[in-house]
Amino acid sequence: MTKRAIEHLKSDRVMAEVIERIGPLKMRPRRIAPFQSLASAIIHQQLSGKAASTILARFQALFGSGGFPSPLAVAGADVENLRSAGLSRAKAAYIQGLARKTLEGIVPSLEACDSLADEELVQRLTSIKGVGVWTVQMFLIFNLGRPDVFPIDDLGVRRGYQIAFKKRRLPDPAHLHRTGARWAPFRTTAALYLWRTTDFQKPD
Repeated sequence: MTKRAIEHLKSDRVMAEVIERIGPLKMRPRRIAPFQSLASAIIHQQLSGKAASTILARFQALFGSGGFPSPLAVAGADVENLRSAGLSRAKAAYIQGLARKTLEGIVPSLEACDSLADEELVQRLTSIKGVGVWTVQMFLIFNLGRPDVFPIDDLGVRRGYQIAFKKRRLPDPAHLHRTGARWAPFRTTAALYLWRTTDFQKPD
């Protein structure tokens, strides 16, 4: 996290306490091909990390290269073969559709992503079936390293806010949107600290 981001967030008394308690965070963006990042995210949707990792490994093994398959290879694969890795029919179709959209140029290259604003990427990528706003936000944070992304619908962020700000109920997304505005342009750092806050929750 940058020094500027930390200094900015510390102007909020509660966030200052959170940062003091948790300490420095390190997060390096993955910077892998958008097709690989988004396909992996689709595989992880609604699954535990362990189950998703198993399916992801089987998915890669279908193509025998040892690395992540190319969009061309996935687009030309048999859907039933993709499903043999443990993918649902819907996810197999989503990933194949993502591969086709990559070949069509709808999914930009990593270099092209760097010239597009966050909202442009959200609008462009959510036009692809199976890719929602949350998935794109995770892509922006963890793959591209964008500094001002605040996933207000994410349960972990909402729970972290509830704990940090000692609220009786989970905040709704609209409340988080208003509150998070004061943390701009470093809302990614705020989100990372709120996620970590859930690790420090005291048992009831």
